[in-house]
Amino acid sequence: MMCVPLSRIAALLLAVTCLATPAAAQSQPSPSTGDLAQRIQALEDQLRALQSELAALRAAGAPATPGPAPQLVLPPQAEPSASAPPAAVGADAPTAQNLPVYAGASSKPFNPDIGIIGNFLSAGGVSRGGSSALAPVPLMTLQESEASFQAVVDPYARADFFLALGEKGIEVEEGFITFPTAPGGLLIKVGKMRATFGRLNAFHNHTLPWTDRPLVMYNLLGGASDDPDTGIKDAGVSVSRLIPVGKLFLEATGEVFRGDSGTLFQSNRRQDFSTIGHLRAYTDLTEGSNLEMGASFARGHNDLGTGLTTRLYGADVTYRWKPLTRAIYRSFVGRSELMWSRRDQPMGVAQAFGTFVSGDYQFARRWVAGGRFDSAERGREVNVRDRGWSAVLTFWPSEFSQLRSQYRRTRFGDRDEVAHELFLQVLFTIGAHGAHAF
Repeated sequence: MMCVPLSRIAALLLAVTCLATPAAAQSQPSPSTGDLAQRIQALEDQLRALQSELAALRAAGAPATPGPAPQLVLPPQAEPSASAPPAAVGADAPTAQNLPVYAGASSKPFNPDIGIIGNFLSAGGVSRGGSSALAPVPLMTLQESEASFQAVVDPYARADFFLALGEKGIEVEEGFITFPTAPGGLLIKVGKMRATFGRLNAFHNHTLPWTDRPLVMYNLLGGASDDPDTGIKDAGVSVSRLIPVGKLFLEATGEVFRGDSGTLFQSNRRQDFSTIGHLRAYTDLTEGSNLEMGASFARGHNDLGTGLTTRLYGADVTYRWKPLTRAIYRSFVGRSELMWSRRDQPMGVAQAFGTFVSGDYQFARRWVAGGRFDSAERGREVNVRDRGWSAVLTFWPSEFSQLRSQYRRTRFGDRDEVAHELFLQVLFTIGAHGAHAF
């Protein structure tokens, strides 16, 4: 005996409902009422026959296999006459106007925002005291471009992926999901991300106002001199909450990571995780200026053993000025960070300190000039201090490209070893790229 597709029964029930509804809705009989009644009677007879056949199959123990639903041709509905207006739709009835539409949740998972940022860098310079003082950057290189994939997952979450494309290969710089509507006003991020330690650690390379990062990040955050994207980044969970206090806004962030971050933290066991804490305060000073201050703490195991840890303390301050009447022509941003390192070693605790101070002034619509001063001891060699200063000039042809030149003078340690270097950078963007944190 042939197996009956269950979907045919559902299709017939749907057809009976669709045919019966317009027939019952007519207040006056129409010429097609008899034809509709005959069609409905024929469909009911077919439905009863299929139900009987299905009951016989179940009694015989034969499984009913699903199959494609038959295509039913419904009779065309009579056009409404001028004397019979269409039925009014109730206020609570779902219509195309009042149905909730989640455009981002329905379309973005299949079509995320994709963007690529190219980072071309050229370097040259001389070194007094040996060529080892020069940065290990070739004459010209496409240095760690970035590919981004960002989309809304559903009404409760969004996902962000950032791939670092360099000459050494491809690396997931960041890849995390964000839950902005968690209970208690919490914002939760899960995945691999840059830690919220200080102010600059969370910045991507192309968002920096310089071609490099300050010396304190290389010396105390475990970065290598040949790594253009140094800093604390790891897989973990981040939880933050915004706390408004009058005109002051506080943001408290707590993070737990796996415990592996460059040469700073190293995890040999599952319980060797690292922790990050950050408190940020923001306030508007005037209509065109604001001030932001932060305090940070980090703790993790270092490479000398599971019983030895490294603790970091940080303080940061950022001042911004952008007059409302000349916002596209004039602006200023001043930044400073201070970091203290306490690294456990077999012979005791190694203490190191580092800082930087910078300022960037926009003097025309597309021109920005800035400078930076660096001073930092080395976390592994606390008796060695590196110093330097930089001058930067940036031209913005548009919001999709930047041309930057930077002169950097660096003295490494107390030796007579000074490097004079000139960097030229071209940043260019294609596709969509979401805004970064303010």
